[in-house]
Amino acid sequence: MRDMIEAAVRDEAALRAALAEAEIAPLLMVLVQLTGDLDILDEVAPHIHGAWSFLESVPEELKQEVRDRLIAALQDYAATGREPPPRPPAELLQRMMSAGVGQMVPEEYIPLLIEEMRFGEEDSRAVRWQRDPAKLPIADFRVVVVGAGFAGICAAVRLKEMGIPFTVFDKNDNIGGTWWENRYPGCAVDTPNHFYSYSFNTNPSWKRHFSRRDEILAYIEDTADKYGLREHIWLGVEVMRAEFDEKDSLWRVTLRRPEGFETIEANAVITAVGQLNRPAVLPIAGLDRFRGPMFHTAEWDSSVELKDKRVAMIGTGASGMQAGPSIAPEVAQLTVFQRTPHWAMNNPNYHKEVNPGTIWTLQHIPFYAQWMRFQLFWASSDGFHASLQVDQDWPMPDCSLNEANHKMRELIVDYVRKELDDDKELLAKVIPSYPPYGKRMLRDNYWYRMLKRPNVELVIGRISHVTEDAIVTEDGTAHPADIIILATGFQASKMLWPMEIKGRNGRTIRDTWGDDNPRAYLGVTVPGFPNLFVTYGPNTNLAHGGSIIFHTECQIRYILQALREMIEQGYASLDVRPEVHDGYNKLVDEKCRNMVWAHPGVTSWYKNRHNRVTVTSPWRLLDYWKLTRHFVPEEYRAGRPGRGAVIPGQQAATVPSMERLTVG
Repeated sequence: MRDMIEAAVRDEAALRAALAEAEIAPLLMVLVQLTGDLDILDEVAPHIHGAWSFLESVPEELKQEVRDRLIAALQDYAATGREPPPRPPAELLQRMMSAGVGQMVPEEYIPLLIEEMRFGEEDSRAVRWQRDPAKLPIADFRVVVVGAGFAGICAAVRLKEMGIPFTVFDKNDNIGGTWWENRYPGCAVDTPNHFYSYSFNTNPSWKRHFSRRDEILAYIEDTADKYGLREHIWLGVEVMRAEFDEKDSLWRVTLRRPEGFETIEANAVITAVGQLNRPAVLPIAGLDRFRGPMFHTAEWDSSVELKDKRVAMIGTGASGMQAGPSIAPEVAQLTVFQRTPHWAMNNPNYHKEVNPGTIWTLQHIPFYAQWMRFQLFWASSDGFHASLQVDQDWPMPDCSLNEANHKMRELIVDYVRKELDDDKELLAKVIPSYPPYGKRMLRDNYWYRMLKRPNVELVIGRISHVTEDAIVTEDGTAHPADIIILATGFQASKMLWPMEIKGRNGRTIRDTWGDDNPRAYLGVTVPGFPNLFVTYGPNTNLAHGGSIIFHTECQIRYILQALREMIEQGYASLDVRPEVHDGYNKLVDEKCRNMVWAHPGVTSWYKNRHNRVTVTSPWRLLDYWKLTRHFVPEEYRAGRPGRGAVIPGQQAATVPSMERLTVG
């Protein structure tokens, strides 16, 4: 830290130039942390109106005072050789955090935020052995990780830290998962990157606030290289089948490699295949008759020339809203077929590059990166969770849920009206009738401006069929097309498909879940499937904000604690107790029924055909962090080596467990 400070103050002109471009709220937090100056905190705080960087009105002279005082503080630390404090005490942290985001940060969040920000060198999310690892049979334990995207790489980092042997298999020719597969024009993240990244490997050099696909893929690859994971990853190898051998308490995993099939054994399997990895294609009559190129956004064919062609795009979800505006300027005609409209919010940072001063400050000023990450955590996660819950007395339940949700609706409608120049015909097509967040909330990628282009048509009539060169709607209108792009999403509810996973008594995961009704304890474990751990499983998708990488880190820590329990206690198997699993899922269903995603006027990939929310998490990020922070052995049945049967052990503490789960 001292070296960082000395390097920062070495060139005062460069320091001043960088701070002039850096965001003021994180600078203020750094200043207060270094000096304890609460007077400047109280002076600036009234001018900060929210966590996003654009929600501040700090006068320029006050900003300059913050910069000048910070430079003086850094110079003082450099001159005296003192080390800055690792972090402020908890009571001061709460005061600083609340000032930095313009609203009260509840005390219950402080432990989570301390962990997330990682002020010191200690990585509190790393799982450590409780017994001497030299005396444990770690080398005899084998883990298979299925998938080399964000979750698979996270699992690999943590497994390697603990010295647990593992192999990662991925069907693709490169790591990256969905960020490798999706390469359509405009492909980008809709969570700010300084939060959408691993807490253990933050990146101070993001070029954009919401990065494009190539930069995110490069970050995943850099993480794999930094942690030496390549030798553990087998690419171009698809896991076809995994069957649990009850006698030996082992998983037998069948792989399809270029040279043929192979079966290997593992003590545990971690699936890291995500929910958005198998494209969904709507059953539209005549699709197979179309003579021109046709492809899904997740299987983009870059060899197809779009310039001056008539392009039909079916779907207006996240990938459609990114791809459409990106290709509209070059095609002759873009005809967009919309089943139902989506809500799309404006964020002034969505198209912005990170300025050089901010990048320099992230790289050179102590604690700045932590405070910026905190701001983005708060801006994009739990702050509006309450607005997505139904107020039973609300008089307009069809279009909104409560007062806050209705205000959000009005703000978005006002924004869209301005973007469309109050075009009544277009407004009638694009304003949803359901409440905001009923479907996935999207970022406006200049979608509404695209709709005003003379070469773009938005069609809301239902599709009847496809001919050799056109899409025909139910009113009989034929829309000529040279190319069809399917922006039709993924088979999210059909989790872990098409792998065949067979647990106890020959029962498969499809027998247990069907095609669209997955359930798991904490979204991670399923009764009857010992030593199988799922990441990004049922009811773990984040639809109210936040970073799915945060959820992934919570899940991986929990899984590694379970593996530690197995190795340290000599267990051959861990199988979640059915009553614990069922009690948790009862809570999930109860919570979801009161959330916007269960709204009867909404059909989305969050729900199955019976209107049950299967994909989305009803919990605040804080709640899920609490739920997964500690593995509780009493919630599982354990089996000894070679015995097959489970050890009854202590009776599962179902009532205390349910009390622990009743959060938020």
